Amino acid sequence: MTNRNLRLAAIVLAALGLALAAYLTYVHYNGLKVLCLSSGGCETVQASRWAKLAGVPVALIGMIGYASILLSLFVKGENGALLTLALVVIGWGFSAYLTYRELFTINAICQWCVGSAVIMTLLLVVSVIRFLRVPAATQPA
Repeated sequence: MTNRNLRLAAIVLAALGLALAAYLTYVHYNGLKVLCLSSGGCETVQASRWAKLAGVPVALIGMIGYASILLSLFVKGENGALLTLALVVIGWGFSAYLTYRELFTINAICQWCVGSAVIMTLLLVVSVIRFLRVPAATQPA
């Protein structure tokens, strides 16, 4: 897989994540019921105290995160690859923390959150491979 294909894959994944987070943000601010295939899991997670961080909806934080990742993919060269990787590592860590909360604190699973976690994990894999393909002479020490 070429660097161009890796970047394109990351753009598609980040755009999907952005769309997912935008939907959840829209639902939150419009007081709508989230579409969910499971019975009650999404509503339970969305209504939990973990659905906000310092009063900011986690969905909005995710939207900003995915938008930042998407924008970083248009920064050229090793700086762009490093920036994308850094943002994705932060996003993946936050996603892992939220998944932990779903499983062990809220005791409910939201399919949208699982989808976002899968997207972020795929972004992590693509971003690591992309960064490792930057010539060794141009990588930061």
